[in-house]
Amino acid sequence: MAGLTIRNVPEEVRTRLRLRAAKAGRSAEAEARAILAAACLSDQKARPLAELQAWVDQLYQGRKPRGVVDALIEERRREAKRG
Repeated sequence: MAGLTIRNVPEEVRTRLRLRAAKAGRSAEAEARAILAAACLSDQKARPLAELQAWVDQLYQGRKPRGVVDALIEERRREAKRG
């Protein structure tokens, strides 16, 4: 299986994920896997881009992080130099 890192998750989302996981009797990581699998595998049809953008906007509530991709690329470059 592949690994996945998700950065800049709003604190409210993290808290709700942990609560949801506890109610389901599993770890937050297992809950996140279940949510992603349900979202990606249940509906094989591609969603319109506007719908996806609206969901992201709702998720971040107007506080979307800036420069995340650039920061990730720079981090990977530093890691490559080290090793």
